[in-house]
Amino acid sequence: MNQVPSATEVFVIGGGPAGLAAAIAARQRGLDVTVADSRIPPIDKACGEGIMPDGLAAARRLGLELSGTSAFPFRGIRFCDGTIGVESDFPNGYGAGMRRTVLHEIMIRRATDLGVNLLWNARVSGISERAVHVNDAPVRTRWIVGADGGNSPVRRWAGLDSCVRESRRFGFRRHYAVAPWSDYMELHWGRGMQLYITPVASQEICAVLISRNQRLRLDEALPQFPEVARRLANACPGTLERGGISASRRLRRVATENIALVGDASGSVDAITGEGLCLLFEQSVALADALTAGDLRLYERAHRRIGKRPELMANLMLLLDRRNLLRERAFRAFGAKPQLFERMLAMHVGEMNAAQFLTNGVALGWHMLTA
Repeated sequence: MNQVPSATEVFVIGGGPAGLAAAIAARQRGLDVTVADSRIPPIDKACGEGIMPDGLAAARRLGLELSGTSAFPFRGIRFCDGTIGVESDFPNGYGAGMRRTVLHEIMIRRATDLGVNLLWNARVSGISERAVHVNDAPVRTRWIVGADGGNSPVRRWAGLDSCVRESRRFGFRRHYAVAPWSDYMELHWGRGMQLYITPVASQEICAVLISRNQRLRLDEALPQFPEVARRLANACPGTLERGGISASRRLRRVATENIALVGDASGSVDAITGEGLCLLFEQSVALADALTAGDLRLYERAHRRIGKRPELMANLMLLLDRRNLLRERAFRAFGAKPQLFERMLAMHVGEMNAAQFLTNGVALGWHMLTA
């Protein structure tokens, strides 16, 4: 562990991707930055490990090139529901499948190269108006950034816990040593659950089950997805099953006078969108701009703007999760008019504006009625 400083301009609590992204963005603007985390890297998390093209573009603004040899490219998204399947390429570029631990190592290298002071295995016990208490010693700081996850103590200490809305689902992830059978990220729909398949290497895929049943595990759910079960029948699990919470949470505020939240600490959209990394990359850039300007109200406004599209897409997709008949009609409409799915995907990755999306929604509704 690096030496705990007596003072720093920006103190980031949490050394996962959100904390590192916030530190990188602030350091790019010349601010002195310290990051502290109680864990030792690389830090893992149960997630789908797919990064959409808009997420890759946001990462490049931080000097992170995530589409190289450590990533496996995928060309678009495929939705599967029983015998019905629809797919579309991304409007521009590719997505990338990447193990979360690999991503963390890349981000640590970038932060280190920029001169971020990284404190691992460091215990943060509290904050005061202008200090963070690390290993029982105060570190003076102008700005405090909470990047400590969905159960953020910083959020509680800062009095920012109040929510506009909150709901939870549960995800379980496992890797399998098998060659990807598709150059798409696949989302398989079942009753009250989804199964993500993301290619992450030439001989490895990542499988993630998401549902509202915290007791449901991959082995129990796989029979509902016979095509995937067949492909994985003789594949060796490459990792143990790992679980986590997929939260939909919108906070009333994400900043106070000198404290800001980023990543899952600042709220989140359901993992069904696959936009978690893109969100935290964009939030980090907006936060760094606000820190440079000395006004976190700028970050509050930017945070709301950044979250609008992913929240809209999450709500639409979760509606399909809850309404089986609606989903069946939507899939039939997508099958009859593939361009409707293409446009939905374009909106999902930020390549279509709200007016165009509304027009597409009207067309989808009509075809659902007549499908």
